[in-house]
Amino acid sequence: MNTIRYLPLVVGTVGGLALLANRMVTANLTSSQSRADALGVLLSAVLILVGLLWQQAQPKPPEAVTLIGNEGFEIDNSLNDAIKTELAWASHILLTNTVTKVVAVYYDRQTILRRGILGKSNQVNIGAIAERVMKTQKPVYLVKLELYPGKVEFDYLPENTQGVIVQPLGEKGVMVLGANIPRSYTKQDENWVTAIADKLTYNLELAVKG
Repeated sequence: MNTIRYLPLVVGTVGGLALLANRMVTANLTSSQSRADALGVLLSAVLILVGLLWQQAQPKPPEAVTLIGNEGFEIDNSLNDAIKTELAWASHILLTNTVTKVVAVYYDRQTILRRGILGKSNQVNIGAIAERVMKTQKPVYLVKLELYPGKVEFDYLPENTQGVIVQPLGEKGVMVLGANIPRSYTKQDENWVTAIADKLTYNLELAVKG
């Protein structure tokens, strides 16, 4: 895709230079050749203009970074096997089918899962953002984490995490996803995350009641 964006600019420049070189080595110009050269210059100029417009209309996509941290899988051993299986399934789906590189789950005042590229802290820090998500029951998508002052509460994620979704798990918990590319989650991804979170919340609430 990146190559296509530059194609009109390259073709227009090469074509213009070729016409200039041809004019310089031609001793006697005919009227038909002059008209052909004028048309060629016009086409080259149009291609160059299109190429420049494409650079503005199609900005470069954000670049991925290598997250700082070690890959791991930590789960609360006090949970029953059914919930462990549910958490393992949900985190696997998110890590393999979205841009997510790390998943952390906090529920009922404790961290019950961390999986993927792990940060320094082994406990989910419930700061202002996570508290708001649990209170409003609405997810928060931080498209570029470094721009938000509240990023300090995400010390359990790799320090160079680019994008974060904080998804409510009822009133008692959150599921936090970290990506290595800013502005990388699509609306379809967000819907997928919500569906998985709803299923996980249902099973966690059943386990607590049981």
